[in-house]
Amino acid sequence: MTLEDDVAFFERVPTLAPLGRQALRVLAIGADTKHLASETVLHYAGEIADAAYIVQNGSLLLDPGTFSEGKQYTLGPGSLIGELALMTEWVASATAIAREPTVLIRIPRSLFRKMLEGYPNAADKLRDVLAARLNASAQELIAVKRKLEEK
Repeated sequence: MTLEDDVAFFERVPTLAPLGRQALRVLAIGADTKHLASETVLHYAGEIADAAYIVQNGSLLLDPGTFSEGKQYTLGPGSLIGELALMTEWVASATAIAREPTVLIRIPRSLFRKMLEGYPNAADKLRDVLAARLNASAQELIAVKRKLEEK
């Protein structure tokens, strides 16, 4: 893929899209590609991560195992895994296993932070996206609490 193809791919990732083309170009230039064979573990639940990954081709199974009581998920192309690792030390909540030969784009936290320093408008947009998500989650929790209180 060309640099422009990579930038266009990043624009299809909901968390990254609002950052803008120039900021995404920086990420595309500095990101690494990681190839996983089928059944290869990307990371185990409980491991500390210093990067996020975008599934470019293939798919990953996220299995929380005994780490939590969540259910398994399959993530395909365009999925961002470990987005919190872009900003802070993050502990994986699930084991990520390639379901088939899979290509990932690795974005190290250090690269992401440097990009945000160079593009403060991107940082503002990311803050807005995360704040909207947090607000939506809070509203969902309030709705669940109300339903539980009705019982």
